[in-house]
Amino acid sequence: MDELVHHQRLSPNWNERQCPVSMAVLHYTEMQSADAAISRLCDPAAEVSAHYLISEAGEVTLMVPEDKRAWHAGRSCWRGVRDVNSASIGIELDHPGHAFGYREFSDAQIDALIPLLARIVKAHDIPRANVVAHSDIAPARKLDPGELFPWDRLAEHGLCLERPKKLNLGDPFDNDGAFYLALERFGYDIAEGRKTVEAFQRRWRPERIDGEIDGELGAILFQLLLDRDRGLAR
Repeated sequence: MDELVHHQRLSPNWNERQCPVSMAVLHYTEMQSADAAISRLCDPAAEVSAHYLISEAGEVTLMVPEDKRAWHAGRSCWRGVRDVNSASIGIELDHPGHAFGYREFSDAQIDALIPLLARIVKAHDIPRANVVAHSDIAPARKLDPGELFPWDRLAEHGLCLERPKKLNLGDPFDNDGAFYLALERFGYDIAEGRKTVEAFQRRWRPERIDGEIDGELGAILFQLLLDRDRGLAR
């Protein structure tokens, strides 16, 4: 174990990767304690796991070695990759989630996440655009880590894309179809359109999540794509 890991509780739920690591996926456990979450992630009958779990107190538990394929993403897609488990490191955050009283994430937890994620991103050369939420890769099924997750703190350390600050006035997309195509180009699976819009809002404009496409959303998406095309979004 490295200095960033406090505990090791190895899960039997893993297999071999089919491709190199190119992304990191952040989850919440949506369970009532870290111990309960770890038990489930280590239960062969549950058939789920993650590489790491970080408690609300900031303690990091290793459950699956990074060179192995943990089972955290489920049915998902990001930027055309559908075997997200093979291509990603999964980090679970001990948190009650929307089911048991959604609340802000603890400072201790985020303070532990930042150096762990920094090491993972550096070791695997993961682009900032590929540090994503579970809701980004599975918008029809998942909400985590949700609208209160402090992406801005990660962005301050260069660990994810920051929310665009300078937006052009006006809606850059002629219609909803053009917006959906742009969402797909950015990386989202748009099969469940409204859910995908909600996932985009949850990540990029969390103060209003209504599933409705509007000019502000269009401006944010347009700027994200423009920055990527200019080589500014790696």
